[in-house]
Amino acid sequence: MSALDRDRIEVFKRLSEAFGPSGFESEVARIVQEEYGQNADEILYDGLGSIILKKQGRETGPRVLLAGHMDEIGFIVKGITDKGYLAFETLGGWATTTLPAQRVIVRAKTGDHVGVLISKPPHLLPPEERDKPLKIKDLYIDVGATSRDEVKEMGIRIGDPVAPLAEFVELRGGEVWLGKAFDDRIGVFIAMEVLKSLEGDHSNTVFAAGTVQEEVGLRGAETTADVVNPDVAIVCEVDIAGDVPGVTEREAPAKMGKGVSIITWDKTMIPNQALKELVISVAEEEGIPYQLSAVSGGTDGHRIHLHYKGVPTIVISVPTRHIHSHSSMLMPKDVEAAIRLISEVVKRLDAETVKGLTRP
Repeated sequence: MSALDRDRIEVFKRLSEAFGPSGFESEVARIVQEEYGQNADEILYDGLGSIILKKQGRETGPRVLLAGHMDEIGFIVKGITDKGYLAFETLGGWATTTLPAQRVIVRAKTGDHVGVLISKPPHLLPPEERDKPLKIKDLYIDVGATSRDEVKEMGIRIGDPVAPLAEFVELRGGEVWLGKAFDDRIGVFIAMEVLKSLEGDHSNTVFAAGTVQEEVGLRGAETTADVVNPDVAIVCEVDIAGDVPGVTEREAPAKMGKGVSIITWDKTMIPNQALKELVISVAEEEGIPYQLSAVSGGTDGHRIHLHYKGVPTIVISVPTRHIHSHSSMLMPKDVEAAIRLISEVVKRLDAETVKGLTRP
């Protein structure tokens, strides 16, 4: 059973199940404000929809940014066929092999509609096409309509957003969580829980941010950094858990349940090395299980660490199986490790320590 209490688990359930593809994150932002706004001294916003909770410590000190992105991968309606099917484009990186027969929510101005992702029935595919990978142009969303006019009557229009439909489920008596949008609602949850845990016993000003549009170009990270102007940043993310069939340790060294991931390298950012060593030393001092990892993707850290004159930045992650699908999986004990580690690191980020991060 997870050590996270039932109320906190229910908060994450709300975050996971919330509707929030890139560019349509307002429902997630409202949950963040409702659940964590009382823990902040001030709530700030950027012009794209990111929400930033500010908490002052016993000293003003350095400006510490904790960032997790609120958006999930999703879709956007691109067209409506004469027979009432919805053509779409992806918002973020989907593997088409995960899509057929999955349920989705189409959010129209008039309300939500459940649909299913469909392609040509396999019974009708010639042998030479059955083993070929599907393309997005071969997929449609079926909302039960039989004509373009029926879709119009439902209020669905080109430009309406679409998100996966999947409930949050606890497995093995709560030892494992299963659901959608763990990338990166778990990062948002961690950032906000760290802010909540701070009791003014930190010599800095902390900004916990839920950023927008990460999956389509790290856009909210750039505007959030402009609002906060941080002196140091910790990006809260998921890491690809490599303990699944067909994945080698070289491709993804982190494993679910073995502790928090400290990202030592990705394609878009090399972390500040002094900050990395501080994080590792804190984990060892506090007995927090951790893993060193390197990933081929990128995170909000790419934009944040290049802000203005440069920001010492690191990514701290939770190993997660099956990301960028309808059904991701992680272990809450790794989430707890991340919250504890980041909280302890934040308490050590006083002016002298942060200044030392960029000195030879």
